[in-house]
Amino acid sequence: MDYRLRIIRTPFTLTIFITLASLDNAAAGALPPLYAIIARDLETTEGSLGLVTAVYLFVVALAAIFWGYQGDQKQRKPLLFFSTLLWATAMVFTAFAESYAQFFWWQMVTAVGVGGIASVGFSVVSDLVPAARRGLALAFWSISQGVGGSLGSLLAGTMGAGDWRLPFFFIAGLGFLFAFLYLFTYEPKRGQAEPELAAVFASGRNYDYRIRREELLPMLRQGSTRWLLAASFTFALAYGSTLWIPRWAIARVQVDGYDLETATVTGNMFVALFSLGAFTAVLSGYLGDKWQRRNPRGRALLVMGGLLAAIPFFTLLYFVPLQGLNLPEGATMLQTAVHIVLMLFTNPWVLLAFLAATLALIFQAVDAPNWAAMITDANLPEHRGTVIGLSRLTRAAGSALSVGIAGGLLDRLATPAPHNYAITLALFQLVVIPTAFCYYMVSKTISQDVTAVRQTLTARATNHRL
Repeated sequence: MDYRLRIIRTPFTLTIFITLASLDNAAAGALPPLYAIIARDLETTEGSLGLVTAVYLFVVALAAIFWGYQGDQKQRKPLLFFSTLLWATAMVFTAFAESYAQFFWWQMVTAVGVGGIASVGFSVVSDLVPAARRGLALAFWSISQGVGGSLGSLLAGTMGAGDWRLPFFFIAGLGFLFAFLYLFTYEPKRGQAEPELAAVFASGRNYDYRIRREELLPMLRQGSTRWLLAASFTFALAYGSTLWIPRWAIARVQVDGYDLETATVTGNMFVALFSLGAFTAVLSGYLGDKWQRRNPRGRALLVMGGLLAAIPFFTLLYFVPLQGLNLPEGATMLQTAVHIVLMLFTNPWVLLAFLAATLALIFQAVDAPNWAAMITDANLPEHRGTVIGLSRLTRAAGSALSVGIAGGLLDRLATPAPHNYAITLALFQLVVIPTAFCYYMVSKTISQDVTAVRQTLTARATNHRL
């Protein structure tokens, strides 16, 4: 492709990928806020719908390994296009479900499609951005996932309060739109962002290495990869339970005297407002890039410190009451949203919850972009889709275990809602401590492993074996 055309199409391509990453998280995020309403409509229980989420996460992870390995061997664009069409189509059929069984199986098909974006999409993005700015660029990727989850929750709380099927139709429609736009994107060459391979691509050659099965075990034996995968498991174990945060917020509003439908709309608006701190991941990615240039251990130590600092603020958030809301009767959604924002200046409880959530997310936001940058730097270009797929499995295991344990605690705690949600969510903050330890161990291995990758790429370029 002509260089000038590539310069123009790269931002467009990155935008499409980031949007797709956001939409697949919206597909997952739309369900938890609607547990109560869907359970009532399909004549099932909230626990059964929690099982859908848990199995969904595992199916996404297993599919991500398959898609990621295929993407490390073949052209990635057709795989991503097909996987997007698959999850969007399955979302439409989910919305038509008339029974729990139908709902369950179409959500599983959705998960298979979402797995492709999770692993292959990440692999493509890692080849779009310069290695020196990987943390900053991947911050947008991580933010898109948080924004997508919040979008799903917001759509669920607004569109879904009256008819739970509408958010599924809407998200599917966006999926079809961006699948079409994806046809016009530029597919980067594998390894093109690596400075060690710059001369190879400048001479018109390609990096033709592809993953082989015998490389899987050596890849997993690498110290940084092992500890980063362990960190993804413990992080998900700690924060997977936050899928219950929309229900926590809804219960907070209900206990102030409002019905389920009103509480669903208002609670999810609070969740969206409290999620704004996640946008600081851009700054976290930038700081990670900067610190990494000064100290090879920089990214890992930054994440370790940030996660530990977030613990007290998350704990405080869960126990702050949302009372004295005085929601206007018969208000439109826009009027309700404006009222909620104004409560930052008129209701001290809402302000305290907002500040606690913002500070917690500012510190937590150091994880995603810097984890992604480290696992990218520590693995060869032809291994990245597969290792991201494996990370989705460890993350899914942690999230499913977290959601399941949290659901069990919620059912068994004698304390009524919303206090049962607060106690349960706070207990999971203890798991952040072993996550911080994993990053400490990464800080001891990352420099050596990144150097080994760079030396391998340099040797391949020098030996003309491409």
